Amino acid sequence: MTKAENLYIIVIGCGRLGSFLANRLSNEGNSVVVIDVNSNAFNMLSADQFSGFKIEGDATELAVLKQAKIDKADVVIGATHDENVNIMTAQIARKKFNVAKVFVRILDPNKESFCKILGIESICLTSIAADKMIAALNENSNI
Repeated sequence: MTKAENLYIIVIGCGRLGSFLANRLSNEGNSVVVIDVNSNAFNMLSADQFSGFKIEGDATELAVLKQAKIDKADVVIGATHDENVNIMTAQIARKKFNVAKVFVRILDPNKESFCKILGIESICLTSIAADKMIAALNENSNI
């Protein structure tokens, strides 16, 4: 996949992170489908930026993933507030539907190695924040 190529991306979760990603990825010309259990979450999508599809439903259910055409997806991103849902849907995407790129947001740094074993790329916000804070502390060590 080249960067200039438009991708078919499924974003699971339409909170702050999911809606931000969906808006940006859609605005960059990708085909984006967002899945969320709460239809009110779709209010965070920008009419100016997001031109994709919205599916209200539980992404841990195969029928919902099939409705999103997961078998056609280039990328699946688990961005819900529940890291277990993110990991479970990522496993389904990777193992059952052979999605090439699968990313999940997690908060528990202890789950990073678990995701690696499953072949799922995890973005651990806790680890990222801690690394940045420690780096800032080391830069400003005039305490």
